[in-house]
Amino acid sequence: MKREDLVKAIVKKTKLSQKATSEILESTLEVIQKTVSKGKKVVLVGFGSFEARKRAARSGRNPQTGASIKIPAKTVPVFSAGKKFKQMVNKK
Repeated sequence: MKREDLVKAIVKKTKLSQKATSEILESTLEVIQKTVSKGKKVVLVGFGSFEARKRAARSGRNPQTGASIKIPAKTVPVFSAGKKFKQMVNKK
């Protein structure tokens, strides 16, 4: 599902205008990104949480040459699904 499809699905469910829905979605994503980039955690109970985690430096291999390379440490965004979300995905 693309962003446009998500907006249309929300419009259908909420009866809001497409423009308003798009602005709300964009604002929500922007707030989550800014909060996580500051090192804070965003928790949406039942859905999941977004946070930044530090990844340690490590060594790896170039798949083309097989040469050993050093991969530097960095901070990456992480999403952890909540219990309710996991249960919905695993329903049979």
